[in-house]
Amino acid sequence: MNNLATLFIKTETIKILLETLQKKGSKGVELTISTSDKNNDYNQNVSAWVAQSKEEREAEKKKFYVGNGRVFWGDGIVPKNEPKEEVNDTIFVGDELPF
Repeated sequence: MNNLATLFIKTETIKILLETLQKKGSKGVELTISTSDKNNDYNQNVSAWVAQSKEEREAEKKKFYVGNGRVFWGDGIVPKNEPKEEVNDTIFVGDELPF
């Protein structure tokens, strides 16, 4: 299966990621990207978050979502998407580093 998708990452999320990477001394960040066959309320079916270790998943640590988007092409078929509503969602970050 082949897909092309868009992913939108807000500027403030990029800043949080960069600050966290600099504090940790990391060279980069691994992301997990999920696609779904169904659209959410905002006509999106792609989401991305900072990858978690097996231990983090087993401890049910909350995911740090970085962005959402949609598949716009798949195997030569353009998915039927309705016009997208503009959304102003807020990222909540606690006292701990986001990942």
